[in-house]
Amino acid sequence: MAKLDLISIGDASLDVFITPVESETLCEIDKKKCYVCFTYGEKIPVKEMEFSIGGNAANNAVGTKRLGINVGVVLTLGDDDIGREIVKKLQNENVDTTYVFQQLSSTSNYSTIINYAGERTMFNYKSPQSYQFPVKLPVTSWVYLTSMGETFRPFYNHLISFLRMNPQIKLAYNPGSRQLRVPLKEIEDMIKITHILFVNREEAEKLTGLSGSIGKEKDLLNALVSLGVKNPVVTDGNNGSFVFDGTRYIKLGILPIDAFERTGAGDAFGSGCLAALIKGKGFDEALVWGTVNSASVIGYTGSQRGLLRESEISEWLERAKSSGLGVVEF
Repeated sequence: MAKLDLISIGDASLDVFITPVESETLCEIDKKKCYVCFTYGEKIPVKEMEFSIGGNAANNAVGTKRLGINVGVVLTLGDDDIGREIVKKLQNENVDTTYVFQQLSSTSNYSTIINYAGERTMFNYKSPQSYQFPVKLPVTSWVYLTSMGETFRPFYNHLISFLRMNPQIKLAYNPGSRQLRVPLKEIEDMIKITHILFVNREEAEKLTGLSGSIGKEKDLLNALVSLGVKNPVVTDGNNGSFVFDGTRYIKLGILPIDAFERTGAGDAFGSGCLAALIKGKGFDEALVWGTVNSASVIGYTGSQRGLLRESEISEWLERAKSSGLGVVEF
């Protein structure tokens, strides 16, 4: 086994994407109220259906591996067909699966995503698993920690102890919805040892209690730093991303591209950005890597199909440059 640069920790799932036939008599979108409505009791015809592997940790592992990073995953899956398919897919991508556990009498995570008129709605099943921490987790340069289910706390305690015993390991943290719902004190010990925090603006506001942060990006970044984060990276939808790199506040816009389906855009940004940093690049270039990786992913169905490979990144970087995309200080 080659020495690993990165361990990705979190969840993986099987995702099914359903695209209903667009029909105003059967379905409609109310953008003011954020509703996608289907006629009650009707059989809704589907014009496309596609299966793919997803989940934040799996997406990060595949994304960074394609960009030349030696990566392994720590996952707890069910001992079922879905779990076996997830392992097979990761192995096909040359991701190390030594630390994937398949629990007997347990089911794997599953998501159904409805794509309609360019919008998506996700139904997400998280299996009530007991997350297993490896007896001998290897010491790598980086650990990427992302979304986990309700039973994440014992695993967090093990990981915090491991990272404190190995302070040379850098932690990149992308908390999931369940971690963001609990009181801050339940995840603050993890945040305090975080080198890079990947969150969107809404999540950053929730963590800091700083609402209405438009125009107050420096304040938002400073509030995250005050929690213990060394380098907070905040994504902001069509406005791009912004970061405190330790000395400067910098931001980057987005690459103009028509989105086909947005699942996995955030994971693609994180894996592109992190891969660049692991390769020794600065945040100026890392933000561009993340941005073009995300732009590629939203051109396809699913969270992994459009993830860029190392051989493709230079072409996309040139595309970004020719479009005028560039980092600016603020």
